[in-house]
Amino acid sequence: MTYKTILTELVDGAIGIVTLNRPEAANALSRQMAEELVGTLHYAETQSNIRVIILTGAGKKAFCAGADLKERQGMDRQQWNAQHHAFEKAVAALMHYKKPVIAAVGGAAIGGGMELAMACDFIYASKTATFGLTEARLGIMPGMGGTQTLSRTIGARRAKEMMFLGHIFGAEEAYDIGLVNRIYAPSSLMEAAVSTALAISGNAPLSVAAIKHAVDEGADEPLAHALQTELRHYNQLLDTKDRHEGVNAFNEKRKPRFTGS
Repeated sequence: MTYKTILTELVDGAIGIVTLNRPEAANALSRQMAEELVGTLHYAETQSNIRVIILTGAGKKAFCAGADLKERQGMDRQQWNAQHHAFEKAVAALMHYKKPVIAAVGGAAIGGGMELAMACDFIYASKTATFGLTEARLGIMPGMGGTQTLSRTIGARRAKEMMFLGHIFGAEEAYDIGLVNRIYAPSSLMEAAVSTALAISGNAPLSVAAIKHAVDEGADEPLAHALQTELRHYNQLLDTKDRHEGVNAFNEKRKPRFTGS
């Protein structure tokens, strides 16, 4: 599909690459970009062949430098709220997307850009990537989930310190605190993200989706409830064709042919 601020690409028939495409503005998040991102994800979710999404940014400078402050200049409260509502929908679309979403961060992921990355299932970063929730420097605060996703990833005390300061940090620190999964040379970032996505796409899609939902739903539940959540998703897989295919392929010593059914 064609958009003005988003580029899409299909790799190997199964991996959807979604690129934030405003490099002249450091891929700053505009209302249009947020709306197009939602549209892209909703479309991709209807395509059974697309099993993994990679979210990245165009150019070498930025993944996403946050909300477009030029667009916000002169906005009244109603206009601001309408723009932010579009941002909220974009984050929700990422968080609730039924299939895996990998963020490939090759530059600055600041403010709303970092919140977009954290809304993905996990993050791969280049050595040149930078991160930071700097909203306190602008008289606002993270409003696209950042106070919650960061604190639940690295702990409340460390997250508060970072957000109070508006601390900007590099890929090594992001890795050390558990924000990013892996670091790569800039030239290798997308290759690594695609390789991981392809490996995931070879597994049973219903299994991968069930794991994602069990982890996300169980994170906010007491352990006893979370274990029941896991079993509920586990039991839903038992009557699937892919469950039978996985067992048969193992016993027949061949590669399984999963169909997502």
